Amino acid sequence: MSESILETDIIQEIHERIIRNFIDILILTELRKKVFMSGYDFIAFIHTKFNIMMSSGTIYSVLYSLERDELIKGSQASTKRVYKLTDKGEEAIKALLDARELIQGFMATLF
Repeated sequence: MSESILETDIIQEIHERIIRNFIDILILTELRKKVFMSGYDFIAFIHTKFNIMMSSGTIYSVLYSLERDELIKGSQASTKRVYKLTDKGEEAIKALLDARELIQGFMATLF
């Protein structure tokens, strides 16, 4: 395997690990932009934006966890369940955004 292919594979693997590990934050930040989204909407968003196909089981597991933590609230809209950000979820995203520089600095120290 050539070095450039190996580099591409490593970068892709790290990219996927980051997305999978921060899926909860991705969901919260996307809900900050759009009022209501379904599980399918999140799967489509991640696939479109990051070219990663997430299983419905993975997405719904995270959605249920966020709902238990009262960061999002789900409700039935016709034939699908949609989610919206709660006040607590909004506060959590605001705290993350306020800490953005610290997080970026930490990530920079890793590399």
